[in-house]
Amino acid sequence: MDQGLGLLLSCFFIVFSSLFIFSEAQLAPALFMFGDSLVDVGNNNHLKLSLAKADFPHNGVDFPGKKPTGRFCNGKNAADFLAEKLGLPSAPPYLSLISKSNRSNASFVAGVSFASGGAGIFDGTDELYKQSLPLKKQLDYYATVYERLVQQLGSAGAQEHLSKSVFAVVIGSNDILGYFGSDSSTRNKTAPQQLVDSMAATLKEQLKRMYNLGARKFAMVGVGAVGCCPSQRNKNSTEECSEEANYWSVKYNERLKSLLQELISELKGMSYSYFDTYSVMLNLIQKPAAYGINYWLSALFSET
Repeated sequence: MDQGLGLLLSCFFIVFSSLFIFSEAQLAPALFMFGDSLVDVGNNNHLKLSLAKADFPHNGVDFPGKKPTGRFCNGKNAADFLAEKLGLPSAPPYLSLISKSNRSNASFVAGVSFASGGAGIFDGTDELYKQSLPLKKQLDYYATVYERLVQQLGSAGAQEHLSKSVFAVVIGSNDILGYFGSDSSTRNKTAPQQLVDSMAATLKEQLKRMYNLGARKFAMVGVGAVGCCPSQRNKNSTEECSEEANYWSVKYNERLKSLLQELISELKGMSYSYFDTYSVMLNLIQKPAAYGINYWLSALFSET
């Protein structure tokens, strides 16, 4: 996870969402969110050992209440904007709903967020941050939610409800960022192509698992230009983006799109939308003035 990357991606999600006129009509009965810090709405606040937290100022300064909420952002993040687009309230963090004080009143009918800052497709991607919820763990938690919904709505009712719900997946950046990190030992054992193939294969299995637990409509978000985040640019004397990290970000996105096509042919009734994070992010970096953010974007990516 890279704070500069998070700030930039939050910005382009604002730009992206502003292209739509939000409807007051509800477009889906529920939103289930899986991912990393780009869509974490507070789960990491409930992980005592995690170093990846946003529970301090100036996180939340532009959020209603003007206090940190666990979002790695000054205000709303991509999860909030997607919920608005669907006509839903923001999906609450799962770990807050199962806390001792809320457990008996927890309701998952309108959806829930399992996203966790520092999380990756692989278990162990969060090593640097000590603790987060990797994708497999997020699916483990969703499996318990699925059982609760079956108890509440009945098997047929739960399946009908979930088939109309949206399952958003925003993950993968931390796996690539960790691989190209200065302290990465993985690069000595694994070639970049092996990394991409393994990420895709692992994600595919988790998406199949999600499908077997009722998911039918998927909102898939590709990884951004990882080589342009500050930790990568600082490695270059020119402070240019890392071409290697960006190249493999593109290769992963290509593999992601192909695996989604594979799943469409394998899984009856599955549908998906794909958001090209990489292209939007790169355009934002290269043409910031077009979005009215020339000054602060330059400051964000300058050496401190």
